[in-house]
Amino acid sequence: MTPTVSVIIPTKNRSRLLRQTLRTVLTQQDVDVEVIVVDDGSQDDTSEVVSALRDSRTRLVRHNTSLGVGAARNSGIEIARGEYLAFVDDDDLWAPDKLALQVASMRQGDRSWSCTGEATVNNNLHVIGGGPAASPEAIVAALPFRNAVPAGGSGVVVRRDLVARCGTFDAGLKYTADWDFWIRLGRDGLPSVVNQPLVAYRVHPKNTSKNTGTLLEELTVLEGRYLALRSAAAERRVDRVFAIRWAAWNYLIGGRRAAAVRWYLRAVLAGDLSSLGRAGIAALAPTAQLNAWYLRRHAPDPEWAKAAEAWLHALPSA
Repeated sequence: MTPTVSVIIPTKNRSRLLRQTLRTVLTQQDVDVEVIVVDDGSQDDTSEVVSALRDSRTRLVRHNTSLGVGAARNSGIEIARGEYLAFVDDDDLWAPDKLALQVASMRQGDRSWSCTGEATVNNNLHVIGGGPAASPEAIVAALPFRNAVPAGGSGVVVRRDLVARCGTFDAGLKYTADWDFWIRLGRDGLPSVVNQPLVAYRVHPKNTSKNTGTLLEELTVLEGRYLALRSAAAERRVDRVFAIRWAAWNYLIGGRRAAAVRWYLRAVLAGDLSSLGRAGIAALAPTAQLNAWYLRRHAPDPEWAKAAEAWLHALPSA
């Protein structure tokens, strides 16, 4: 039987996290799935973790040499059989009705792609941030300037025929391949938005990179690639401060203070003087004070957090 949704999971050396991610994918309700795990050159027991599932819906593709997340997703797309393609990072988690809700929303609204809201969680799966997505119109309008799709690469579902029209991920982009892909989807049409916390975006010390230069180079690439989409706006450049502060925030909540300070100072150099204070807090604040500052600025709406916790607390242990 042809699956409705092909779920593509790029992974590298995260077998423990991958195990729990796979459980939330394979227990999706009311939708037929196939799961394509693309092992991008792992040196841990990723292959054994996938094999131990003994689930005929799951296939493993292996890159003997790491080619990057964009190339890994493309390898999955190449062999996918579903009407829809869904992407999830190997450290993120899904609510059990995520795919069913998104597929229904796309079909009802005659849309070719979809995104959701997110809950940001720590390693203990405590909700520490997140919120709903913007409107479909606002997302598409913002994409030439900043990545306005919540949940990184884990919230989007797209019809396979739309990918055939718009092209796959740019494997040459290390940090912005998903953003580049969303821009092309948005040029084709509006997404459906399921504004529930259906994705848990997990932050931890290893989900950000130490290479500070490559992101800035990629911002320049996207700036030139989609200049025509920004031609009618007063600001013709991509929102570098938004991207740089996003990187700094990820470092900070991942516990890497020195890297967070460097990125906040880059935001200052890009014209955001308020990031000077953020750099000082990241560098000097005691941990308890830093956590309190973070929660004051990023704490989710209580009802939003409650909705996410309802399914997060029902997950089996990793």
